[in-house]
Amino acid sequence: MTGAEGGDAHVVLSAITRVYEGRPLDLALARGEFFAVVGPSGCGKSTLLDVIAGLARPTSGTVVFEGARVEGRVPDGVGVVFQEDASFPWLTVHDNIAFGLKYTSVAADEALARVDYAIAFMGLTDFRTAYPAQLSGGMRQRVCIARTLVQKPRLILLDEPFGALDQQTRLLMGDELLRLWRETGATVFLITHALDEAAMLSDRIGVMSARPGRFLEIMETHWPRTRDSTIVGNDDFGRLTSRLWTQLRGESIRALGHAGAVGVNQ
Repeated sequence: MTGAEGGDAHVVLSAITRVYEGRPLDLALARGEFFAVVGPSGCGKSTLLDVIAGLARPTSGTVVFEGARVEGRVPDGVGVVFQEDASFPWLTVHDNIAFGLKYTSVAADEALARVDYAIAFMGLTDFRTAYPAQLSGGMRQRVCIARTLVQKPRLILLDEPFGALDQQTRLLMGDELLRLWRETGATVFLITHALDEAAMLSDRIGVMSARPGRFLEIMETHWPRTRDSTIVGNDDFGRLTSRLWTQLRGESIRALGHAGAVGVNQ
């Protein structure tokens, strides 16, 4: 078991496999930690997130969230944000964020208060009546995150949420995500291809091998909880991203089908 040190296990994966033959994967996430996963394309990162969310069934093994087995649906208390812009173009920012609450038992006044809070928290107050086509890519992704925030999730699953954004916007959105994490106390599980994003945001980083995916290493960042994007200038940040790339370079080349390339350890 890849443990969640420093806290009780909020999410537990036991002997997980999916579709292909491979070594079962174990992982435990501590309550309130920020955990990122990096790995070569096709190694199963997004599939792993889908399994945790209940959107895909593992071939074998179990996923447990807050003591209950995850089976066939997204559990209450879990919010999912994907890379694709999932805003409804015919709805305003306010109505996009409020949409998911229409199908819950949350009272109307409580729902309105949650939407107002999420709009203010994500810096969208001046755009609450705007439509997605009138927003930048970064602002549309804020809308998607706010729509998850109003559900008050205790576990937030993010699959490349900033993948379509430019580097400067990604850093600023990272700051917003860290602020959200601190404010809510939620456990966060992030899938990303960006090594610097993983290094900046996470308490721990799981480095996955090429297919069939398994964890090569779980790295601890040792950043303070109050961190933000200014840590990219820290010498330790450079050493961490270098260490991540050292682990992943050979795996990424293998994933491209060039396992015999010069300089790749066999």
